[in-house]
Amino acid sequence: MHIGAVFPHTEIGSDPMVIRDYAQALEDMGLAHLIAYDEMLQSDPDAVEVNDIMMYYTIKHTFHEPLVLFGYLAGVTKKLGFATSVLILTARQTGLVAKQAAEVDILSRGRLRLGIGLGWNTFAYRALGEAFNDRGKRSEEQIAVLRALWTQKAINFTGKWHEFTHLGINPTPVQRPIPIWLGGMASQVLERTGRLADGWFPDTTEPPDAAFEEKLARVREAARKAGREPKSIGVEGRLTAAKRTIDQLTAEAEAWRRLDASHISLDTMNAGLRSVDEHIKLLRRFAEATKDLRS
Repeated sequence: MHIGAVFPHTEIGSDPMVIRDYAQALEDMGLAHLIAYDEMLQSDPDAVEVNDIMMYYTIKHTFHEPLVLFGYLAGVTKKLGFATSVLILTARQTGLVAKQAAEVDILSRGRLRLGIGLGWNTFAYRALGEAFNDRGKRSEEQIAVLRALWTQKAINFTGKWHEFTHLGINPTPVQRPIPIWLGGMASQVLERTGRLADGWFPDTTEPPDAAFEEKLARVREAARKAGREPKSIGVEGRLTAAKRTIDQLTAEAEAWRRLDASHISLDTMNAGLRSVDEHIKLLRRFAEATKDLRS
């Protein structure tokens, strides 16, 4: 099992040297990858009503753009993998995402996983000029376009939302194609993951229980129906350090391994840590406690 960390967007600040040191510390302690969340536009909680989802994603919280962030970190690390979990693909132009992701993959020499999702902020979608209600189906067409652009010299593609005539990108990525993972727990996402994706980011920080196992079974059944090998689809569990001891986190990691999860990552945000050094110290303890679980 590959063990990584969630980039502490809301607590790390904006000093590039601190961000560099954080990523290099993960690599030095033997963690496999770094996950970054995505919020392009954030709502002002003093002007709009903030619900439970929005409370950690307002303009009061720092969110680094993940692909630019990974392009920077690719140059200061050697082995650390990078994953978006998740990039709000349907709020972006598909061709631009193809180009940016390919560039990150080139600069990192093939260390990128592109996790994609649909997002929730209708205000941001409206501001970006993208439709909100059709985003699920549109994402399927985007996946097809991305894979085509990453693997072909030039493409001709006509779909409901895209039209490409003898167009391509150069350079193409190291990974052809870059792995695409889907994030979410809705029924449509489970089916889409099994049918189309290379991996799944479940939207939960709770230990896997019977209800989760049922959702995982639905992903794998969708894969079987699509003629795919179910266990070829990666699964990444996410653990949260908030209100957990190292022993509890280690037990959760072991629970994910029993489910044949390919990856897990630890989120150290909202755990009362007072500095980036404290984030690193906690991750170092977790890395040591879970070293026997690592691939």
